Amino acid sequence: DMDLRVDEAELASCVQCGLCLSSCPTYRVTGDETMSPRGRIALMRQVHLHDAPVTSEILESFETCIQCRGCEPACPSVVPYGHLIEATRGSLMNAGVVGAHRPPRWLRRATLGVLTRPRLLRGGSSVLGIAQRLRLVPASLARRLGLPDRVPVRRVPHTTSGTDVYLFTGCVMDAWQRDVHRATQRVLEAAGVSVTPTGDAAPCCGALHLHAGLTADGVRHAEDVSSALTPGVPIVVDSAGCGAHLKEHANREVFDAAEFIAAHPDRLAALAAALTSPLDVTVAVQDPCHLRHVQRVHTATRTVLAPAVRTVVELDDDGLCCGAGGAYSVIEPDMARQVRDRKSAAIARAAPDIVASANPGCSLHLGADPTVTVPVQHPMEIIAAALAAHEHPPTR
Repeated sequence: DMDLRVDEAELASCVQCGLCLSSCPTYRVTGDETMSPRGRIALMRQVHLHDAPVTSEILESFETCIQCRGCEPACPSVVPYGHLIEATRGSLMNAGVVGAHRPPRWLRRATLGVLTRPRLLRGGSSVLGIAQRLRLVPASLARRLGLPDRVPVRRVPHTTSGTDVYLFTGCVMDAWQRDVHRATQRVLEAAGVSVTPTGDAAPCCGALHLHAGLTADGVRHAEDVSSALTPGVPIVVDSAGCGAHLKEHANREVFDAAEFIAAHPDRLAALAAALTSPLDVTVAVQDPCHLRHVQRVHTATRTVLAPAVRTVVELDDDGLCCGAGGAYSVIEPDMARQVRDRKSAAIARAAPDIVASANPGCSLHLGADPTVTVPVQHPMEIIAAALAAHEHPPTR
């Protein structure tokens, strides 16, 4: 018998209407009912309420969920699917029930434990960057792991401009994409907001732990972030996955960077005043799932991008997942690639100069697709580039 430790009222709230199906990336790829939210909830009921054995097929159904939560906005019954799948996978992981060819609990904990040790993470990343430059890392392996083209060997130190907000810098993103944090800080400051980067004081939010089924670890790390920082100071986050996780578990004010600017007319006006030289580019916005479906503040990305570029265009895939899903693209590479193929096709149809994505995992996953031939950048990088163009116009 397996107690999935799910809320039975939440489990009963699904009426099996099927309106979630078109919003589920794994169902869209496979057409398999067990690869849909409705199908997964039906299997949860069989295991939790009727003592059905956890077969390899059932385990495959649960483990191939990307946890994009695109089904939640589509659901008329407001089923909290995210809570259900997190509880289910956490319970299975705690019981040591793991699918074939997938990392066991001890290995996941050991691997993800590096994320809470920032010096070790940066040191290992620098060694990896050197190995890349010496061509010791095969391109196929780099694509499989979702590595940047050039993992940084050195990083510009963080600087503090004041105490209006904390900028959460996190773990992998701070080691691999610190330039995004610097761009975000530059944009916030142009909007009249002073910034303290969190740095090593709050190294990991725990979102990747939660995705990996290590639920208790994921929640604890989010609480640790909150307790490490001065109470009453808002946390601004430029990673959609980290922001969603902290909003749900850190028990304090947390904002996406674009949300924080767009929600206040004075900040938006200050930024727009500094953006008198918009970039002559067309930008397609790829909404990270945890910005669109969990935080539901994705429209703010368009608001802050609009004065920085010539044109902002939409993709025609209704915000479907790109397949990154935390470490999903590493653990489930085949499914992740099939899901990404649909996103890449939508990008090709939009024919932009740049793709804007407010999540590091999405940008790395999309950037690893050789069919995506335009840069994939964080919205804050694009806006910071427009600010730089205004401050340093080209000489004629």
